[in-house]
Formats: sequence, structure tokens, C-alpha cells
Amino acid sequence: MSSDSNLSIGSGLEGKRIIVTGASSGIGKAIALLLERVGASVIAIGLDQGRLSQLAGEFSDPSRHLTLSVDLSTESCAEEIMEPTITRFGGVDAVILAGATLRRKDLKDVSVTDWDYQLDTNLRSTFLIGRAVAEHLKENKRTGSILTFTSPSWSTGSFFGADAYSASKAGIVAFSRGLAKQLGIFGIRVNTISPGQIDTPMQHRDNDPKNVQAIIDACPLRRLGQPEEIASVAVFVTSDHGSFITGATLNISGGVHIY
Repeated sequence: MSSDSNLSIGSGLEGKRIIVTGASSGIGKAIALLLERVGASVIAIGLDQGRLSQLAGEFSDPSRHLTLSVDLSTESCAEEIMEPTITRFGGVDAVILAGATLRRKDLKDVSVTDWDYQLDTNLRSTFLIGRAVAEHLKENKRTGSILTFTSPSWSTGSFFGADAYSASKAGIVAFSRGLAKQLGIFGIRVNTISPGQIDTPMQHRDNDPKNVQAIIDACPLRRLGQPEEIASVAVFVTSDHGSFITGATLNISGGVHIY
């Protein structure tokens, strides 16, 4: 790592090949666009091919990147990402696992299908893709970064009908911390971002506007966060600036959650 105090936010990411899940909207999309600005090649993963095509149109140089429609709830999601990525770019340097799903329901209405779909999409995909990237980096004797995403509910418990979602997000924190302990010796860093209430489609889907306003009222900054405010931290941690950060769960909630 350079000691230059004027390092740019994406220092060290120029030419890096970085997988971003959830890249078709919200936080994941903001991360993908910022990574391009700092010179990385993005493997943008989403489910909606139409929105992925829109993202490709927003890249200043789409030829540097790859978009893949992958269902994170499937057992084959890691293979569907890694194989075309290695074929196209020869390898991968980092992964940012921002993809997730949330089905808001009262606990009494949560079906086994609802529970399994959220645990599979959020937690199992983090396990499968994170492990695949880690093994790839180890086999190729490369250092790298794995960045996962949780929710403040990992520590507070569920709120607003998000019991399965919260359980999956708590699992992500535990899994990520274990990975950090195992992979540090190989120069692979593993961290987790815990965003507060961010102004994304997921925030407003099946959510009473009164709940959203209650969060705003509880926030010391009196507003929702913006996806770009999470993206800048994700890029910072993945870059050379984060070279001594591993095993961390980063609270970016505007002060709603303090720990």
C-alpha cells in the first residue's frame, strides 16, 4: 500500500475485477457505477435482465464490464457467476455481496417458502459465492477482498415484518467473521457493511410510509441515506485504504444505530 496521503477513494482498484451482486438497482447499482469511475472492471450480477441492460447503458465503457442475470436463491449461483467471469477476465480480485431480498410479512403469515427463499437468497448465496471467491484467490495465491452486507436487525432483532430477513442478515455477520479469521493468513480481507435505512426500492416495498417516517424521525440526521453514501464506503473498504480492515461490521446508519 502506498503511503501517499492523497490517495483517491478507489486507490488500488484500477484494473481490478470485482463481482457485485444486487447490481441492477439500489446500493449494488451505486457501487457498480462508482467502481467503474475508479477504474475497476465490474461483473454486475442481478436478476432482472432489463435493469441490467439499463446499468450497462450507464457505464461509460460497457466493454470493460460483464452483466449476468443470476438467481441468487439457487444452489448453482456461484458457478453461474465464477465460470463466465473467469472465462472473460481470467480471474477475480474481489466480491461485494450487496444482493438480497426481503418479503415483509407478519410472523404468523410467513410461510416455509418465504423463509427458505430469503435465507437462500441472502445467507446461502453469501456462503456459496464468498467461498468460491475465497478458494479462487487462494488457489491463485492472490490477496483480495470479500465484502458482505447485513442489516442493523442483525443485532436489534426484526422490525416491520422482516423476521426471516433479519435471521439471514444475522447469519451473514457470523459467517463473515469466521471467514475473516480463516482467510487473513492468505491476505484475503472479509468485512461487512450494515446500512441503516437507505432510500432504495427495497426500503419502500410493502412498507407503510409511517414506518419510513418513524425511522427518519429517529435518525439524528433526520433523513434516509442515499445508495451513493453506502457505495463510497464499500469502495473505500475494498480499496487500498482498507488494507488493515478485516472482520469489521461497519455501521452506516446516520446514527440510528450506535455501537
